[in-house]
Amino acid sequence: MIKGNAVIGQSGGPTCAINATLAGVFLGLRDNENVKNIYGMKNGIEGFLKEDLVDLRTVLKDEDSVFALECTPSAALGSCRKKLPADMNDALYEEIFALFEKHDIRYFFYIGGNDSMDTAAKLSAYAEKCGREMHIMGVPKTIDNDLAQTDHTPGFGSAAKFVATTMQEIARDCAVYKVKAVTIVEIMGRDAGWLTAAAGLPRLNGSLTADLIYLPEVDFDNEAFLAAVRAELEKKPNVTVAVSEGIHYADGHYVGEGAQSGATDIFGHKYLAGTAKQLEMLVKAEIGCKVRSVELSLPQRCAAHIASKTDIEESVRIGKAAAEAALGGMTAAIPMFVRKSTEPYVIDIECKKVSEVANEIRKVPRDGINEEGNNVTDALLKEMMPLIGGQLDIPYKNGLPVHLVID
Repeated sequence: MIKGNAVIGQSGGPTCAINATLAGVFLGLRDNENVKNIYGMKNGIEGFLKEDLVDLRTVLKDEDSVFALECTPSAALGSCRKKLPADMNDALYEEIFALFEKHDIRYFFYIGGNDSMDTAAKLSAYAEKCGREMHIMGVPKTIDNDLAQTDHTPGFGSAAKFVATTMQEIARDCAVYKVKAVTIVEIMGRDAGWLTAAAGLPRLNGSLTADLIYLPEVDFDNEAFLAAVRAELEKKPNVTVAVSEGIHYADGHYVGEGAQSGATDIFGHKYLAGTAKQLEMLVKAEIGCKVRSVELSLPQRCAAHIASKTDIEESVRIGKAAAEAALGGMTAAIPMFVRKSTEPYVIDIECKKVSEVANEIRKVPRDGINEEGNNVTDALLKEMMPLIGGQLDIPYKNGLPVHLVID
């Protein structure tokens, strides 16, 4: 076991569980005699390049502060979306590793999704290339639940709980009138529809929720959609529809493309929004009934007041597992959830090669979607249900949740 300092970063889109994972990594390192300083890098690898570091031992000075961090949404260290060069001879790598040397960084942890794992994989490859003895770990998070080689991802359970609860409430609200009406709710999910599938969870409790659910895994068709809406309107006056922001036609064009700017991020992903609004206009033009669109937007990933206790506890657990793996000599790896049983729910953690996870997308299996492509199966929902379980006893002050802020 090598001695030195550790640094932890957060990258990509925030979640209400990413800080719980940060807390877990910290707890896994805190009492180890081979780790002197535990730094947090502000705004991911971009902040590290500016040497914008914070001493986490000072910030997380007691158990109350650690728990407050676990209950705080968003990324307490800040985030970034920086793509590292594919060329290992690029001078940027030499710059990063010179800073590792300067600050005696021997343990590096990067908490994020697919693009963040790309960063961890590249740094691992460069460390091997230049012979730098380090332990570099990717640590998973994403509400999209689309990382390969894992049962699910930290952050998904809480986002799914928010989506399921909100859809149940929207459906209940819409059911009070007898006027023919359609409500279309847009949910995050570019390439995979896991989060939108969660809109169906209240169905297992016999409660109201989305009547139709559309995921990116099945090509969208306007005429089939209109026919399904009309068929639902024949059964009852109020129809609720859940759609992934990333649903697309057979030619690959996004349904909401007409409402988007066309801009892309550093990883080449188009900024998505406006899918529900496009479908609202379609229903208005072709069916003519009352119709509204709702975009759940940021609350899906930051609604910590309704976080899944299971999700937060697992997020801490996987952070600890990453620290323990690194301290045990592992590098270029990422801890992943492996399900042992659904009833009772039992999960284990195993480490995978981060290079095999980076840039891979895990989609909702086709057999989890009905034949018509406009809803999900009960079997899929039963697999997801344990992930939203429990409520946290979060700290409050004057009626509002307390957040831990890292300056």
